[in-house]
Amino acid sequence: MSDARLEQFKKMVADFPDSPMTHFSLGKLYLEQRRYAEAAQSLEAAVRLDPAYAAALVALGDAWAGAGETQKAREVFGRAKEHALAQGHPGLAEEIDERVADLG
Repeated sequence: MSDARLEQFKKMVADFPDSPMTHFSLGKLYLEQRRYAEAAQSLEAAVRLDPAYAAALVALGDAWAGAGETQKAREVFGRAKEHALAQGHPGLAEEIDERVADLG
């Protein structure tokens, strides 16, 4: 990953701190880089700003799973599934079930 892309995303968060999407984007980049603690921090901010943000919840679960925080991942995936089903996304709910199964 390029440092320029990381800096761009950090600037977006600084410019738009109340936007869940900016925090989500930065968190996803950290997740791609396997920087799980930083990913979790950014994704927690996204979810704090929009508690029903199913995609951010899924990514947050992935971050906790990557960090070895299995119990936190399960809890977040549970919340993500509830929101996915409430928002009419059964396919996403199935993906979440697969992630939970992969936790062991």
